[in-house]
Amino acid sequence: MFRLGTLARYWHIITLTLLWPAATRTAAADELAGQRPNIILLITDDQGYGDLSCHGNPILKTPHLDRLYKDGVRFRDFHVSPTCAPTRSALMTGRHEFRNGVTHTVFERERLTLDATTLAQVLKTGGYRTGIFGKWHLGDEPDHWPSRRGFDEMFIHGAGGIGQSYPGSCGDAPGNTYFDPAILHNGKFEKTQGYCTDVFFRQATEWIDSVKGTTPFFCYIATNAPHDPLQVRDADLARYADKVTDPNVAKFFGMIANIDDNVGRLLDRLTDWNIDRDTLFLFMNDNGGTQGVRVFNAGMRGQKGSAWLGGTRAANFWRWPRRLKPGNVDQLCAHIDILPTLAEIAGVPLDGPLRQQVEGRSLVPLLTNPNADWPERILFTHVGRWPKGTSPAEFKYRQCSVRSPRWHLVSDQQKNDKNWQLFDVVADPGETTNVAAANPDVVARLDAAYDAWWASVQPQLVNENVPLAPANPFKTLYEQQFPPDKKP
Repeated sequence: MFRLGTLARYWHIITLTLLWPAATRTAAADELAGQRPNIILLITDDQGYGDLSCHGNPILKTPHLDRLYKDGVRFRDFHVSPTCAPTRSALMTGRHEFRNGVTHTVFERERLTLDATTLAQVLKTGGYRTGIFGKWHLGDEPDHWPSRRGFDEMFIHGAGGIGQSYPGSCGDAPGNTYFDPAILHNGKFEKTQGYCTDVFFRQATEWIDSVKGTTPFFCYIATNAPHDPLQVRDADLARYADKVTDPNVAKFFGMIANIDDNVGRLLDRLTDWNIDRDTLFLFMNDNGGTQGVRVFNAGMRGQKGSAWLGGTRAANFWRWPRRLKPGNVDQLCAHIDILPTLAEIAGVPLDGPLRQQVEGRSLVPLLTNPNADWPERILFTHVGRWPKGTSPAEFKYRQCSVRSPRWHLVSDQQKNDKNWQLFDVVADPGETTNVAAANPDVVARLDAAYDAWWASVQPQLVNENVPLAPANPFKTLYEQQFPPDKKP
């Protein structure tokens, strides 16, 4: 661990080690750069790290996701944000969600700043066709739609979930459920048939079939399942109804089983089309576990909405037949690393303003050599979600953490008291023993790093004082297309 004397020196070192460190490269890593494969990125909603049979879940069976695990590079210390819109913001931009103005999941604070360049825009400059299917959750007003943020094909629901509606602009089409939902397709609503996850995968598969073989494609499938409300197909519920005592867990597991089935069908189609070897398939989940932690949480403390490891540790599998050798990577990595990694593989340089935007590192060295040099880094977590109209300064130390490869400094306060706890997560991955008193120097330098980071993001919290929009754009557009019945 490095030692520093001032906040300025802390910030200088954090910038060098977190944003753009040099990692030892191999010839295999150089060969991977610029290969321009097709890319499928699947992210599920509220499925936790422990909600996979390949991670040890004793009840849930996920054979097709397990296949991605078995055939891929597995990042075992990979972290996201504690809730969904923040993770998607960081994923799309390669930088912490607060730098995008995203501090919540609603109240206009889920909107990705229009100043940011997205992953889809990056890949599009590299000649990729781009499509999104499912959940966007980074702004429901037209200027924020994915069709204006780099996606050629847009097939999405509104808000953070099908049927959700909140004050302001964040809301889905009225009356939507997980069955036969109305979906916004390239600017117009379509009334679909079927269960939502099946609908998203079916549409994505049809789109891939229409664009494959011409230019490489980027297919972003973002399921809203297994996020609540726990609406599940009867056949999928039946798989777990007699295996767990809690009916909500049975529904939750059934929703994941349905996702898994769809993954299997998509993998089969890639083989049928003979593009399996030309396609990088990346899987991850968006935050810590929810319903499933009652059964299995992989020994972690915390869940969605917390700054503990159980709130941020996520699955991350990279499958690319004959290009990536299956294996485990144990280095500290995060969602902010996805954009620079895919950009490098796609042959798109991160120059100028984009280089200044991206905080993450390319994972290419680790994809080809799990033991590649990976310089020390520090990652910051803050749950956000402070009440609208309040000052962020009042919540600086509420539910936040600082993570280095060995240490995790956590403030689990519900009020703004600095009461750090320190855990050696290498020796104590369950975060059971607070060792702050025995390691005051570690607490001091991680605390100073946090202070520097917090000060640096304040100018970028651009959504804090944005007034609530007077109308929900999805509702307005839907009712223009499908006028509600007039009452007598």
